[in-house]
Amino acid sequence: MKTRNLFTLLLAALLVTVSVGTVSAQDTVTIQFWSTETQPSRAEKTQAIIAKFTEATGINVQLVLTDENTLDSLMAANFAAGTLPDVIFHPVDFTAAWHAQGILDAEAATTVIGDLGEETFGGLNLVAAGDGLYAAVPTDGWGQLLIYRADLFAANGLEAPTTFAAIEAAAAALNDPDNNFYGITAATDGSEVFMQQTFEHFALANGVQLTDDDGNVTLNTPEMIEALDFYGNLLANYGPPGACGVVCTRATYFAGQAAMIVWSPFILDEMAGLRDAALPNCPECEGDIAFLAKNSAIVPAFVGPSGGDPAQYGQVSNLGITTSANTEAAIQFVEFWLSDGYLDWLAVAPEGKFPMRQGTPDAPTSFIDGWSQLDIGVDRRAPLSDFYSAETLETLIAGATGFDRWGFAQGQGELVSGVYTELPVPINLRQVIDGAMTAEEAAAEIQAWVEEIQAALTEE
Repeated sequence: MKTRNLFTLLLAALLVTVSVGTVSAQDTVTIQFWSTETQPSRAEKTQAIIAKFTEATGINVQLVLTDENTLDSLMAANFAAGTLPDVIFHPVDFTAAWHAQGILDAEAATTVIGDLGEETFGGLNLVAAGDGLYAAVPTDGWGQLLIYRADLFAANGLEAPTTFAAIEAAAAALNDPDNNFYGITAATDGSEVFMQQTFEHFALANGVQLTDDDGNVTLNTPEMIEALDFYGNLLANYGPPGACGVVCTRATYFAGQAAMIVWSPFILDEMAGLRDAALPNCPECEGDIAFLAKNSAIVPAFVGPSGGDPAQYGQVSNLGITTSANTEAAIQFVEFWLSDGYLDWLAVAPEGKFPMRQGTPDAPTSFIDGWSQLDIGVDRRAPLSDFYSAETLETLIAGATGFDRWGFAQGQGELVSGVYTELPVPINLRQVIDGAMTAEEAAAEIQAWVEEIQAALTEE
């Protein structure tokens, strides 16, 4: 493990002493739970679930709120200091690396999955640790969506954007930059992880993988060159000028200035006008704040010319039990979280928390059914079904069972973490969009950079 500086150690020590709730000196069993759900309303709901667990089991839980952007460094520092939490809620990007480093207890996670019913879970392919073990327990996730103006597509006789060809045809037909309207808005800011996530969706759709089954990097391939060329031309020709990131893409679509957007499902409640900090402001929205929600459709998975089945990028979050945990208490906690406390957890942010546990052995769809009835929103709350059709909700749910990601199926979780840290793909893809680099040149540069990341991991 790399040496961490004293400041990081002190910061980690400080964070793990700041908790929500109190612990009585008379409690005999106390475990610590780290969560990246730091928004006050989400923390409050998390604490309410913890209170139910404590009432049911007598086990006290200290909740610690941690910033996802510094989570990897904090875990490394606390591992070195011997102060790991018992359970940690975290994105799948870190799971494989933490297991390899000895931070996560795969046997404990596998026990939970076996006790609850392995057949009830989705996303297990992303946490497989070999020898029939799982490094962590999938809890919830979200899949990248291509959202499009169904009203405009219908008016112009356009096909749903389920293929590269249909996406480009629609973007070209609806693009009108002279009137500040664009065929598509998607990530073009090479400094953001958001661009890696967005492009990875397109790359997966064209059959591109990070490595082969033997661990060889496979990013300088005809399929990758084709995906880079397609994405670069699509955004250069039919997207807004300049570097556009998370905020910019949403703002463009909400202003009624784009026919398509690629975003996470966290946009769904905002499109419905339920969050004051991100309200739609299209001309039609003045009369109906939920106009975009009512006139948009979604494509979770699409396919490129060299792809096989349609693919969808998915981000899954996990509960991990650490190697220094009170294992018995931690297992009880995670099993409660994914059973008696599960719908309460999904209710923290239903639009971005699709259930990775779909039901119980006796009621296989119970959690999916319950999720579809949960209220979404921040400043106002309403069920998803108030704004989105049953067909749309069914499409969302179906997609959640088949999320794909680079590297995890090949056991390359550590390499994935390195790629997401250094961002070689969006940095070079931005050059393709600008016309400063060809797709062939970008693929060669990305291949070399990722091979360097892989070599550095091998040396550690």
